[in-house]
Amino acid sequence: MKKLLIIGHTFPEPTTTAAGSRMLQLIQVFLEDNYSITFASTASSGDKSADLQNLGISLETIQLNNSSFDDFLRKENPTIVLFDRFITEEQFGWRVSEVCPEALKILDTEDLHFLRKAREIAVKQNTPVEKANLFTETAKRELASIWRCDLSLIISEAEMKLLQNTFSIPENILFYLPFLLSPISEEQKQYLPTFKERQHFITIGNLLHAPNVDSLKVLKKDIWPQINVKLPKAELHVYGAYAPQQVLELHNEKEGFIIKGWAADSHTVMRQARACLAPIRFGAGLKGKLIDAMQSGTPLVTTNIGAEGIYNASTTNNGADNWTDFINKAITLYTDENIWLEKQHQGFETLNNRFDKTLFDASFLERIETIKKNLPRHRNSHFFGQILQHHTAQSTKFMAKWIEEKNK
Repeated sequence: MKKLLIIGHTFPEPTTTAAGSRMLQLIQVFLEDNYSITFASTASSGDKSADLQNLGISLETIQLNNSSFDDFLRKENPTIVLFDRFITEEQFGWRVSEVCPEALKILDTEDLHFLRKAREIAVKQNTPVEKANLFTETAKRELASIWRCDLSLIISEAEMKLLQNTFSIPENILFYLPFLLSPISEEQKQYLPTFKERQHFITIGNLLHAPNVDSLKVLKKDIWPQINVKLPKAELHVYGAYAPQQVLELHNEKEGFIIKGWAADSHTVMRQARACLAPIRFGAGLKGKLIDAMQSGTPLVTTNIGAEGIYNASTTNNGADNWTDFINKAITLYTDENIWLEKQHQGFETLNNRFDKTLFDASFLERIETIKKNLPRHRNSHFFGQILQHHTAQSTKFMAKWIEEKNK
């Protein structure tokens, strides 16, 4: 029996984060290929966590710096271990290599954390994000994790290019795997509300996520006041889970800036809006809110950072160059039905041409089988990863054992 062990950083919450949706998409690929799946995490599930057990997935609670994980591994004896973000590989990767050396190790990066953090620092320092310092301690950690794994899943073409061109990561240990979606059919399009049936603007995203909070502050200060003057009857509806106090305080009904909170179904609220606004100044990976908007037939305005990895190179005018440009595009989108229809169609085309899961599922599983059949040769082809594995395993191993003894 083919067995997949997922070591989750958190339990997936598809209604609150794009990362949660991404994890469920990966799980579905393996389920359809008849894998038996166990999801293990040091975190606890919450009321917004996906019901993994309903999918036939076994759940396990694991502990950091505890040899009980080794016993659990021996019992599971997985064919594949999937690490949810590099930090879980740092914590558990060396144990997997010791106890189950034949298990294929896959890292799902979600997004490149070091890229997101570098851009955040650049924005705070008023430095152009293109000049962000990428050569950081976080980069060293994340890149080392990529080298140690047999395959790393990269969600954005832009990040594939960055890893290969800037950091010389071998192509044979990377796999481009974006969001895996079902195509939008003509029948589905016909059931969507029309331009005239929709009203107001929407923005959505997990409100504990720094890029989303920053985006809201930009909307409140630099963008919405000017849109509100030109379109006084329009409102901006803000949806997202876990809103902190600083976000709740932005609510102002007179200004039409409405904090709505968590939406159980993002598509339901997205379909009611005429346009989606996403003035994202920093971030990485793919922005789930843009995918939600396109699936709902809701045209959007975003930045070049927001559009990164979503559109192909020939698609133009999807990222605003400055806030004046952003505001003008938002007002035009809201008032010009022809432009609105054009952008809606562009969204459907983007989804069906770039994120159709049938374009990726089979090749992903084929790559896995190829590596499994030639695992020693594959690992020797990037021997530097084994060097990092040896060094990291020794240092992490003895620190973990020291902590375990200390906690007894």
